[in-house]
Amino acid sequence: MYFIRYVVTLEDEERCFLTFTTYALSMTPVALCLEELIPTKGSKFYIYSIFIRTMLVFSTFFIGLSIPFFGLVVSFIGSLFSMFVSLIIPCACFLSIWRGRISRFQVASCIIVMLVGITASAIGTYSSVTNIIERLVG
Repeated sequence: MYFIRYVVTLEDEERCFLTFTTYALSMTPVALCLEELIPTKGSKFYIYSIFIRTMLVFSTFFIGLSIPFFGLVVSFIGSLFSMFVSLIIPCACFLSIWRGRISRFQVASCIIVMLVGITASAIGTYSSVTNIIERLVG
């Protein structure tokens, strides 16, 4: 029984870690783009940078609180697009760029990876949509 509690605790810690790192990685480009608008002369750049990043965190927090079922909407968007961005599009681009110059094994491997990505995206999207419908109905 202790082992099961330990595993559940590890899974919760991993989710927390992944949430923090994913948030930081996705918000950094936004913050950097906003920081480019600030003149770099002077010592106040650091203060403005902290202010911009703090406002981004607060705005994300308030958006998350104001949209009902925000977690389910994020899960839907993630399941719909993450497989396309990470598996399907790179393989499709590789096949398009190297058309006619790659082996059949490479083509078959890319097609298998794309099929796995499409399947995972379909299952995740279906699960997210059913969860959203369950919350809206009940």
